[in-house]
Amino acid sequence: MDVILNAVHFIQYYIIPFVVVLGVMIFFHELGHFLVAKYFGVKVLKFALGFGPVLVGRTVGETEYSIRYFPLGGFVKMLGEGIEEEDGQDLPPEEDARSFSNKHPLKRIAIVAAGPTFNLVLALFLYFGFYLVSGVDVRLPEIGEVTKDSPAQNAGFLKGDLITAIEGKEIESWSELRELVKDKAGISLSVTVKRGDQYATMSVTPEETIVQNEFGEDVKASMIGIKDAGKFKKMELGLWRAAKESLKETARWVKLTFLVIGKLLIGDISIKTLGGPILIGQMTGQIVQENIGFIIPFMAIISINLGILNLFPIPILDGGLIVFLLIELIIGKPLSIKKQELAQKVGLFLLILLMVIVLYNDVTRGPIG
Repeated sequence: MDVILNAVHFIQYYIIPFVVVLGVMIFFHELGHFLVAKYFGVKVLKFALGFGPVLVGRTVGETEYSIRYFPLGGFVKMLGEGIEEEDGQDLPPEEDARSFSNKHPLKRIAIVAAGPTFNLVLALFLYFGFYLVSGVDVRLPEIGEVTKDSPAQNAGFLKGDLITAIEGKEIESWSELRELVKDKAGISLSVTVKRGDQYATMSVTPEETIVQNEFGEDVKASMIGIKDAGKFKKMELGLWRAAKESLKETARWVKLTFLVIGKLLIGDISIKTLGGPILIGQMTGQIVQENIGFIIPFMAIISINLGILNLFPIPILDGGLIVFLLIELIIGKPLSIKKQELAQKVGLFLLILLMVIVLYNDVTRGPIG
């Protein structure tokens, strides 16, 4: 009985959420290719979620739509897309005009880039909906501790002071405080605090110090010598502020993803930290059990990662095809079929190697949390 209950629990909290989360990411990615291809008049033969044999399928108009047995991916098949078709039989004139390979390279680049772009757009919408419904938990700019002999102590700041403005700019959160102070070392700042029912304005000059960033690296920062009180408040957001927050958070994760990729390439971050489907499944299950509402921002992060990784200049990924098309745009003709096939074999090898590494990491990492 325990085995059955454990199996049901595993399916309910890990398998189903994982398939749903990944399915949404893949659907929007392929939808981007599909819609832009249709916009440019390319004939779409297949729109599939998953790989392998067809589980459920139906042909509507000229396109076969299907869900397949293996959910780790998807594809949009367009007329004239494959290398083998370029060297195949001639198409009727009306079909030839709708072939992917006969469209201008810039149009083909737009079609290919639409997949990753839609992943970023999806992240924006997910964050927007999340912030609009849930608002944000804001860490209040209230002082919980003043460091001894720091600029803050010398300026007269006290524990319990609520910082309300810096240089006349009103602030509502600790993050806004840090943003306004971070690059102001040696510059005198006018800071307004609320102390009880009274307001006071003091001048403080931040000093440069060394702190650790999210990667554990020592970096320079401007500090005044205070720690927050750890108090939060829920802030509801209207349409405009929810849109701004969604743009800000999407941009932050895009930047962070590129930073992580760069540090992986130069060896500052171990390749052992990479995760794959098993890690995503574990994290999805944990989030669903702890607070299902946080599955939305988690999906946004995964969507951003999927979009950016697909832009890698590796043949068989969208980024690799974009490189081929840029070369064609520059030299005025496509690369030879032999060169494309060789590049795709190298790309396939690299992709399989990456999959082996992340799966090995997933298996050897063990349970999270």
